[in-house]
Amino acid sequence: MPEELVELVLGPTAVSGDATAVFEDGTIEVFGGIPGERALVRIHRYRKRKREMVAGMVAQVLDASPHRVTPPCPFYGPCSGCQWQHISYEHQLALKREAVQRAVAEHPELANHPVTGAVHVEDTIPSPDQLGYRNHARFTVRSEGRMGFVNRITHRFVEVEKCLLMSEGVNDILAKLQRRVAETTQLSVRYGINTNEWLIQPSMKHPEIPMPTGQTHYRERLSGRAFRIASPSFFQVNTAQAEVLGELVRKRLDLNGTETVVDAYAGVGTFAALLAPHAKRVIAIEESSAAVRDASINIGDLENIEFVEAKTEEALFGLEHPPDVLVLDPPRAGCHPDAVKAAIETGAKRLVYVSCDPLTLTRDLALLVAGGYRVEQIEPLDMFPQTHHVECVATLELANR
Repeated sequence: MPEELVELVLGPTAVSGDATAVFEDGTIEVFGGIPGERALVRIHRYRKRKREMVAGMVAQVLDASPHRVTPPCPFYGPCSGCQWQHISYEHQLALKREAVQRAVAEHPELANHPVTGAVHVEDTIPSPDQLGYRNHARFTVRSEGRMGFVNRITHRFVEVEKCLLMSEGVNDILAKLQRRVAETTQLSVRYGINTNEWLIQPSMKHPEIPMPTGQTHYRERLSGRAFRIASPSFFQVNTAQAEVLGELVRKRLDLNGTETVVDAYAGVGTFAALLAPHAKRVIAIEESSAAVRDASINIGDLENIEFVEAKTEEALFGLEHPPDVLVLDPPRAGCHPDAVKAAIETGAKRLVYVSCDPLTLTRDLALLVAGGYRVEQIEPLDMFPQTHHVECVATLELANR
């Protein structure tokens, strides 16, 4: 099939982070563009779930945005893992704030509240590191044990020698494993930035691999405290920014040492452990048994933490006494509707919601506002530089407080 190139003017970013453009009486997403640019775009047609799909990739920029920079990675484009390496970091931060503002605008309860007006979205908090920040990598493995990534548009495999988003520790492991892991098709590497410990799954048997593999867990230090993390357990991929996040949550809860704090979706106990020295009591809720096993070790020396292994909605409805403050840190899909109802029924005077998806965040914030809470502010935080993803911390208080 001959290459299909078309000249397009690029519009606002889509949820995927790619620019949009009008094409064939519809709208397509264009990788590698910036809103306002004019570019020659290479068209890719493919089928997904029996539907014909169309996407574009910038082949040549004709009128460049003032925010365009030269991507530092030689694999940028063919890899497609970093949507925004071609955008200046300052503008990345601005685009992330705009994405959160657009999500807020979708909900009248947030965008035009009759009493408090529109919810304010702060400037995006930058990451301490723009490159080399990731402590976790998932590699695809192809023939001869070649490790790399699959382009999300063309679906072509790209072998990589080094990923600029990964920490030095992850890239060192990549170099030692490259072309020695043909016995698997997927490989996960997790690395402790502050401990130099690692976890490689699955276990490898190649005689030339110069390091142990198949670990069930590793440890990382956050704000001076050690956390054990098992292979299935969640942990933030940006260690330095996770420390910023932990401190921000503590400040927004405004603790004075007399409060009962509920940490819902507590994972391996990160927030619970960091908040415990500043509260009277912490009740941590988590349904993953693997994460709870990690947490039992991570909080073992803290006598004022109670860990509950249960679904958040069930545990919140079952609380004997209402908490003073509540932390919600659900997965990308957001809170179960029953969890939002249960959070409202706790009557917690102050609530901090941590989210990695502005769409599910604002959906749940609208429900919380309808249930009697007022959103003080939303603070975007860049946990994922060079990509469109954005973490947010929303601070709420009971409206009739």
